[in-house]
Amino acid sequence: MIQHLFDWFAALQGWLFESLVEPFLFFSGLGEYTEDAFEGVEWFLIGAVEIAALYLVLRPLETLLPAQAAMDPHARRNDFLYTLVHRLGLFTMAVFFTLDPLMDGVAALLRMEGLRPFNLESLVAGMHPLASFLLYLLVLDFFDYWFHRGQHRFRWWWALHSLHHSQTSMNLWSDNRNHLLDDLLRDVYMAVLALAIGVAPAQYVLLVSVSRALQSLQHANVRIHFGRLGERLLVSPRFHRTHHAVGLGHESQGSGSLGGCNFGVLLPVWDVLFGTANFAPGWHGTGVRDQFARTAPDGSVKPGRDYGRGFWRQQWLGLVRLADAVRAASARAGGGRAS
Repeated sequence: MIQHLFDWFAALQGWLFESLVEPFLFFSGLGEYTEDAFEGVEWFLIGAVEIAALYLVLRPLETLLPAQAAMDPHARRNDFLYTLVHRLGLFTMAVFFTLDPLMDGVAALLRMEGLRPFNLESLVAGMHPLASFLLYLLVLDFFDYWFHRGQHRFRWWWALHSLHHSQTSMNLWSDNRNHLLDDLLRDVYMAVLALAIGVAPAQYVLLVSVSRALQSLQHANVRIHFGRLGERLLVSPRFHRTHHAVGLGHESQGSGSLGGCNFGVLLPVWDVLFGTANFAPGWHGTGVRDQFARTAPDGSVKPGRDYGRGFWRQQWLGLVRLADAVRAASARAGGGRAS
């Protein structure tokens, strides 16, 4: 059965390439990119299959077991646009396969100097493919945890990442609601790490697909947790919803300073080891504190910060926040030197 699915997928890839992509390449004088385009069709189809599977599995669960009753349909549609851009836009895969030749060149230079490039699988002879896959997943998730903590630690980075947290109607598409610059930083970081530890291209595609599917589940509007033991083995929708909770998941003890809890991307073990885990029960409202109106000490009401409603507006405001954060950091540095 599985082999039949692979055969159908390969047949669809071949048909789509020969019918649409290849004629376009030769018509536009881009025939030299034929091989890359054939791989691109594969990534496109993988993304399309992911989107279809997520909708068929998670959308019914959101209807049957909603964590939040009132949802903003416009916000859901906008998040779906992000998913199309991310899953079908090929950014993650394209970065990996663009960096692959560069890393091969670095490895060749190291060999010329008598240095053998590091390969994680070489640590254990005859490692089973499933074991190597799980090992790569563990290592990449460890570094992803620290990347995520960095997004919540530095104000310039939080200026970009806060777009992801500004969704007050979190849903199955919300995992991809990110600033494009923030996405690019993460894709380059993860691709370099994967190449540095010896992840093969086919393995990387599978690693990314598994990771993205689990993260979509985490963001889904579903009242699901994995029990006392399961919550400590795999990040659940409840565990991750706490990370998105207003004034809790992205703040240090609710004080307004950057920090938060539950930074694990796939595995909660890193939060447990480094003291950032919060397994408290409950289904909190999501969003960023400063996007809500607040009452000042003098009784006046200050409007919340605008994070934008549409894709391009959200991208632009992210750059505005980034510029503000950089200017504020420069001003603080200048004030420190003056004193």
